[in-house]
Amino acid sequence: MKSQLLQAIDRQQDTLKEIALYIGNHPELGHEEMLASARLKSELERQGFRVESNTLGLKTAFVATYESVKPGPTVAFLCEYDALPGLGHACGHHLICTMGLGAAIGLKAVIDTIGGVIRVFGTPAEETTGAKVPMAEAGLFDDVDIALMAHPFYRFEKSGSSLAMDALQFEFHGKAAHAAANPQDGVNALDAVVQLFNSINALRQQLPSHVRIHGVIIDGGIAPNIIPEYAAARFYIRSGNRPCTDETVRKVLLCAEGAALQTGCTLQTSNYEYSYDELRTNEPLSETFTSNLLELGIQPGEIKEGQDHGSLDLGNVSRRCPSIHPFVQVIDETFNLHTPEFRDLSMKERALDGMLLGAKALAATAYDVVVDSELLRRIKMAFRPN
Repeated sequence: MKSQLLQAIDRQQDTLKEIALYIGNHPELGHEEMLASARLKSELERQGFRVESNTLGLKTAFVATYESVKPGPTVAFLCEYDALPGLGHACGHHLICTMGLGAAIGLKAVIDTIGGVIRVFGTPAEETTGAKVPMAEAGLFDDVDIALMAHPFYRFEKSGSSLAMDALQFEFHGKAAHAAANPQDGVNALDAVVQLFNSINALRQQLPSHVRIHGVIIDGGIAPNIIPEYAAARFYIRSGNRPCTDETVRKVLLCAEGAALQTGCTLQTSNYEYSYDELRTNEPLSETFTSNLLELGIQPGEIKEGQDHGSLDLGNVSRRCPSIHPFVQVIDETFNLHTPEFRDLSMKERALDGMLLGAKALAATAYDVVVDSELLRRIKMAFRPN
């Protein structure tokens, strides 16, 4: 039966490669992925899925569903398709979404026999305001038994962890004055931003090693002879888990309040992107994916332990249902994600073949869960909900 699934993906390989190249050649930023979303939805409809567009009012989000004639578990494949500003698809999202599409097509070839429901989630803007966050909050994954996706990379890695993250904006309001003629009349908002950076740098010594705080000044004034009446900075605050991130945010907020107090400015604080929770890899599900890579010919020594690669909105999904996020090798050179080199190599035939392998491993993993009730029980036992 599993061979039928793999053969179904092979029969669609030309179409899947064409879709990946099309999306790769038409990069679109988060929530602007009109071409990518339309192309994926069109193919899913052609394959017999029922597609609902504009999920939660997000114009490029969608949920595609195929319900088999027999009851069984609900399997979700997650698709990302946003590009990076100035770099295009340097994170390989054109391959991620096509892996998810290919996996859904493969599983559909056998689902009427084994039973179950397939859902394909189109999730825009992973790089910024990831749609998985409001989708998870709205309960769209609460009845999902497993959620699967795989990320392209320069090597194979098991599903690991990610960093919980908050995105904070600090705006300081002071009073403008001539910096030479009457500086005593001014309240320097830029000084407050600089003091915020200095306070955070002093705070780092008392933080756990897995905490990451990094920021930029987005507005620092107009001219050097005018005391800035407004200045603003944005920070990402990350750590290995949500409680630590929340505590670090509390301390950074105190730094900002102190900077405002010292300079006489007023302070406004806001979240400029969604908060991402840490990824909670479901180990039995991850082991099943690894086993399928081995069945597909990957050698054990080629599959490395999972690493932390930053923050993912899949972390929020992993609090709602068992989830994995392994990495699949699609290039042979050791170029990292978010680089022009990775972007260019991810459009080559080698990368497209790696994409097909990832789709097969995802589909085969879903198959194993659907047909093995004991495996599904172990997956649910290992799940740590929100």
